[in-house]
Amino acid sequence: MSRSILITGANGALGLSIADYFLSREAECRVFLGVRERRDKAAELAARFPGRADLVTLEVTSPDAWKAAITEIEAKAGSLGVLVNNAGLHEDALLANMTHGQWSSVLDGNLNAVFHGCQAVLPGMMRQRQGRIVNISSLSALTSPAGQTNYAAAKAGVVGLTQSLAKESARMGITVNAVCPGYIEGGLPADWTPEHLKALKMQLPMRRFARPAEIAAAVFFLASPDASYITGSTLKIDGGLL
Repeated sequence: MSRSILITGANGALGLSIADYFLSREAECRVFLGVRERRDKAAELAARFPGRADLVTLEVTSPDAWKAAITEIEAKAGSLGVLVNNAGLHEDALLANMTHGQWSSVLDGNLNAVFHGCQAVLPGMMRQRQGRIVNISSLSALTSPAGQTNYAAAKAGVVGLTQSLAKESARMGITVNAVCPGYIEGGLPADWTPEHLKALKMQLPMRRFARPAEIAAAVFFLASPDASYITGSTLKIDGGLL
């Protein structure tokens, strides 16, 4: 059965990997790549899958942008089958020095964006009485590090939202799950030094960071028919750190 899939933050390493995973393994699916300004890598991926991957402009913090994106997707491919809320950002700072802008922008981009996305796709999923929502949270939601009070609070909120919405939507055939990745290759801050990266790896029982495809595989499973009885779950993927 053909499904339409929307992945936000689709120009980043993880979003691209999730999109590629679906496109490579589900022959009939159509993937919509939610992007804001940066579009180069998403456009390259779409070019590899002509007719099956489309870019859609989406500012995830805007309810109106969500409505426009869903309208566009439904016009092209019918009701949305899968939403992967992957977009996010962080602006780390100690709470004593954190600005109101740093707090609000991180809550808006990580938690409010998931709220807007879920609310935008639910009417269509409820009409068809099936759907999959996978929210990308973070290991920071489970073990909150110093200097990330805003990010940790937002990602913990995503876990709580996921669990509550799963209860609300289960009887309609809609599953809602969260994934909490640890450190991901290609998704680490550019200013981290080789020494810092080496020290982080030594904290991991597997002594390496996750490959984006390893996170994508979990998202793909949670969005599959085989996961029809899994909802409200939070899956950590951290190489044994916790």
